[in-house]
Amino acid sequence: MPNHFVQFTAKVKHHLEVIYRDILTPSEIEILVPKLQHSIGVTGNDNCHYPTPHKNRWDESDIVMITYGDSIVENTEGVEFGFSQKPLKTLRRFINEYCDSIISHVHILPYFPYSSDDGFSIIDYSIVNQSLGDWKDIEAISKEYGLMTDVVINHCSARSQWFENFGKQEGIGSDYFFTASPDDDLSMVVRPRTSDLLKLVETPSGPKHVWCTFSHDQVDFDFRNPNVLIAFIHIIRLYLDKGTKVFRLDAIAFLWKVPGNPSINLPETHEVVRLLRTLIEHTAPEVIIITETNIPNRENLTYFGNANEAHAIYNFSLPPLLINTLVTGNCAYLKSWMMSMPPAQNGTTYFNFIASHDGVGLRPAEGLLDEQEIAELANCMQNFGGKVSWRKTDNGQQKPYEMNIALIDALKGTIKGPDQHQLQRFICAHAIMLGLEGIPGIYIHSLLGTPNDEEKVKNTGHNRGINRHRWDFAELISELEDKQSIHANVLSALSLLIRIRRSQPAFHPNAVQFTLQLGTEIFGYWRQSIDRKQSIFCISNITDIEQKVRLSDINLIENSLWHDLIAEKTINQTTEFLCLAPYQTMWVSNKATG
Repeated sequence: MPNHFVQFTAKVKHHLEVIYRDILTPSEIEILVPKLQHSIGVTGNDNCHYPTPHKNRWDESDIVMITYGDSIVENTEGVEFGFSQKPLKTLRRFINEYCDSIISHVHILPYFPYSSDDGFSIIDYSIVNQSLGDWKDIEAISKEYGLMTDVVINHCSARSQWFENFGKQEGIGSDYFFTASPDDDLSMVVRPRTSDLLKLVETPSGPKHVWCTFSHDQVDFDFRNPNVLIAFIHIIRLYLDKGTKVFRLDAIAFLWKVPGNPSINLPETHEVVRLLRTLIEHTAPEVIIITETNIPNRENLTYFGNANEAHAIYNFSLPPLLINTLVTGNCAYLKSWMMSMPPAQNGTTYFNFIASHDGVGLRPAEGLLDEQEIAELANCMQNFGGKVSWRKTDNGQQKPYEMNIALIDALKGTIKGPDQHQLQRFICAHAIMLGLEGIPGIYIHSLLGTPNDEEKVKNTGHNRGINRHRWDFAELISELEDKQSIHANVLSALSLLIRIRRSQPAFHPNAVQFTLQLGTEIFGYWRQSIDRKQSIFCISNITDIEQKVRLSDINLIENSLWHDLIAEKTINQTTEFLCLAPYQTMWVSNKATG
C-alpha cells in the first residue's frame, strides 16, 4: 500500500516553506505541519486519500443555485426571531417543491451570525445564525443537494470575540489581525471601496491601526501568524463535517498584505490556496474549491495555478460583457473575450454566472471594454433603475466598481431605452450562459425574475440591497401559481432550458468549445462532447430584430439529422437560412436528446 501520508506531509511542508520562508524557522515549520494535519483530520496513511490528478468532479448535470438562507421567509408576525418557520426550512421546502429537477447544488451565502454586509462580516464562524435555523437544517439540505459554503477568509466582524480580544490584547484573537502604520506608503494598495484603509483601535499596549480592505466593520486577518491559518483549517474541517461539498474562498485575492505594495494576488496568497487545496483533497478528494476573485480577467485566470489551486474560478468577465452585448446588440467584445479564454484543463473548470448577491463587477471588464463603454453601460443600468458603486484608484480617482441592479431589470431594454423584449432578452442571456464551458450558477432572484428592490436600498442605505429581495413564501407561491405572472414565466422558461442542458453530454463543463464567426448580431459557439458523439451549435440573436444565419456558416454535416433542442424541431437542411426571432436561441444538435 503506497504511503500517501508521507507524500501528503512533504507537500504540506513545502507549501509552508514557501508561505513562511521569511517568517518561521525550519523547526517552527516542522512543528506546524502536524498541527495542520491534525486540524484537517488526516493523521496517518489509513485516513489519507490521494486525489486522482486532473479528474473532473462534475458533469453536465451540475447546476448551482445561489441564495441567502432567508431569501424566502414565512409569516413574520409575533414570532421569536421574526419567522413562523425557520428560513432554512422554508428554503429547503421551496427547493424540493420547485427546483428539485433543475439544480444539483445550493450555495447558501454566509449563514453565520454577522454584523454587516448581509453575512460577509462574520461574528462567529462555528454556529448557524439562529434567525435562519441551526446545523441540523444545513445538514438536511446537504444530504439532498451539494452544499456550497463560504469561507470568509480575509476578514471578520469587528464585533467578533476574536477582535474584542484584540482590543483587550489578551486571549484567542489578540494577535490575529493585520496592522500597519499611517506613515506607511499605502498609496499602491488596491481597494474595492473608498473608505479609509486603516481603522484606529485603542488597546492596552497603545493605539493600533487595523487594516480594513472592505469596511471598518470588516477587519482583516494577519496570515503571517500561523495560528490564524490553523484556526481556519479547524473551520474548514467543521464545514466538511456538516456536509459541505464546495468551498467558496471569499475575497481570497486580498489575503496577504505588504505595505508599500498593491497587496493583491501576492505569491503567498496563491500558495495559501495551494495549501488549502492539498489539505482538503487529501481528506475529502471529491470536495472542490472555488475562488471568488472579482479582478481583471487575466489576474483571475492565475487562480487555476497549474491545476493545483482552485478547481473552479468565477467567470467574472461574463456578466458585464453579456449584459453589454444584449443592451447594445453587438457581440464583438463578448466574442473576442471568448476566443481569448483558454480551455480549462481537466480537473479545473469555470464557474459561470450572470447575476449574484453582489452587483455586476466592472473591474473584470477593464481591458475588454474601454472607459467610455464602461461609463455608457453603467449609465444604461442607471436608466433602468440601477445604482453604481465606486472604488478609489491609487491616484485618488474614483471609478465605477460595480453596477447594482436586478438582472431582470438590467435587461428591460437596450441603450435606446426600455422595450417589449425584456423576458426574451433575459431568457436569451441564460441560454447563452447555460451552454458555455463551465458549471452554471444561477441566483435565486434570477430564477424568480425578481425586480429591483428599491425599498430595501432606501431602508438599508446599501446599493447591493437592490438585488437582495426577501420574498414572503405565500406571496411567492401565489405568483408562481399564476401562469400570467412574469415570475412564473421566468421559472418555467429557465427550468426548461436547464432540464435540456442537464441531459446533453456536449454541455459537460470540460467539453470542447469553439467560438463561431457569425457577425456581430448573432452570437454563437460550438460544443462537442468528450466522446465526440454529440455536437451542439449554440446560436443566439442578440438584437431586437429578426436575424438570419446561413446553414453553410455552421457546417451541419449533411448526412445527419439536426434538431433544435429548445424548440424540439428538426432542422430542414434544404433551406438556406435559419431564422431567429429577436433574442431567440437555438441549440442545434445531432442528437434529439442526451
